[in-house]
Amino acid sequence: MTRALASLLSEFGDAQVLHGADAVGFEKDWRGQFPGRALAVLQPRTVDEVQAMLRRCAEWQLDVVPQGGNTGLVGGSTPDATGREVVLSLKRLNRIRSLSPTNLTLTAEAGCVLAHLQAAAEGQGLLFPLSLAAEGSCTLGGNLATNAGGTQVLRWGNARDLCLGLEVVTADGALWSDLDGLRKDHRGFNLRDLFIGSEGCLGVITAAVMKLSPQPRTRIAAWVTLNDLEGALALLRHGRLHLGDELSGFEAMAGTVQALLPHLPVPLAPWAVLVELSTQRDEASAQAQVEAWLHEAWAHVPGVRSAVISHSMAQFQDLWALREQIPAAQTEAGGNLKHDISLPLTAIPAFVRDNGAALAQLCPGVRPMVFGHLGDGNLHYNIAPPVGESLAALREAHGEAITRCVFDHVAALGGSFSAEHGIGRLRRDELVRQADPVALDLMRRVKRALDPANRLNPGRVL
Repeated sequence: MTRALASLLSEFGDAQVLHGADAVGFEKDWRGQFPGRALAVLQPRTVDEVQAMLRRCAEWQLDVVPQGGNTGLVGGSTPDATGREVVLSLKRLNRIRSLSPTNLTLTAEAGCVLAHLQAAAEGQGLLFPLSLAAEGSCTLGGNLATNAGGTQVLRWGNARDLCLGLEVVTADGALWSDLDGLRKDHRGFNLRDLFIGSEGCLGVITAAVMKLSPQPRTRIAAWVTLNDLEGALALLRHGRLHLGDELSGFEAMAGTVQALLPHLPVPLAPWAVLVELSTQRDEASAQAQVEAWLHEAWAHVPGVRSAVISHSMAQFQDLWALREQIPAAQTEAGGNLKHDISLPLTAIPAFVRDNGAALAQLCPGVRPMVFGHLGDGNLHYNIAPPVGESLAALREAHGEAITRCVFDHVAALGGSFSAEHGIGRLRRDELVRQADPVALDLMRRVKRALDPANRLNPGRVL
């Protein structure tokens, strides 16, 4: 390995090849749960350099771990502890190559920070609707590699739905470019969707063409409290009928989660939902529509307790800030066991009720801290330890049993144990346990076809 490192340093230089103490910042995830040690961290500035680095790594038989903003939650972008893997950081590939208001497209490199892309679109009166908690540091390449979702999937879809084309470097350094940005194109197999969501195991995404939309003229938020999830789903159905495609967000929070937040706009309730309306209509018209909708919902949706509506952009931002504080508030409260699940909407109330009862029997006193993107069926089903007990103690004594209980129940109801966070190392064994054997075999065949030496992100996903 010393000769391989010397070769990389000789060809690419100290500025682009970090090792030893200089590599530490790239060797663990932001939560510190997947620390490792890298032989080197490569920092290409161009696609040509990505190709050259992957060719050199292939010659030296080095395994490569692609890394974007390193904001993941499943250990998919950090090296293992062997000291033999190379981290390929895409952060320096951070140019916006083009932005077309006519085509409603943005072509950007993989290292572009999501918030910077949102700002670039906004500067042209446009919207790049992908939005997640880590948008200030996550990067486009990582968003696509994990098919990121977030808070606007209800209207705009996942990262996959927003992507029109990719540029990808293969394991042996070849370049595939499909950056035409065409909305109708059927020239053979859809390779784009093969790489999106593959977590860097099939190729390295270096650039993408993404869809833009006109910036909404008006955005209104409403915080609504309810007695139960059945009422929340009835409110969602009612909202879809009365607000149509202008309904762009529908986030749910259990009372245990609300209790962690400061300055709630209305008294704490068993459940609260944050609803967003985005429209090209003027504010007065949109405000009247939301008020009329909630007035009718109050009469026809069971269990609605109270509601507050934003009347300015500042109030809109304040309501969303509460939702965005949840991950940090949970960390400050001592943390929890995290489960990123998705379910058919009709199954969610029964799952939350029945699984909560099962967990109470398995480990009395545990506290489900449930929140997430109810509009698209994705819940962050997090389990906090009993009061007075540490998260470490809960994980040691009951962690595996709790996760098995959650995932088995999700599977029985036709759901998924991985909604938007990915597989990485954390959920790899669960994929083997739950996936259709034919699906697993097909995945392995695809991996062998595109990366026969298993050099790209080995041990992640598969």
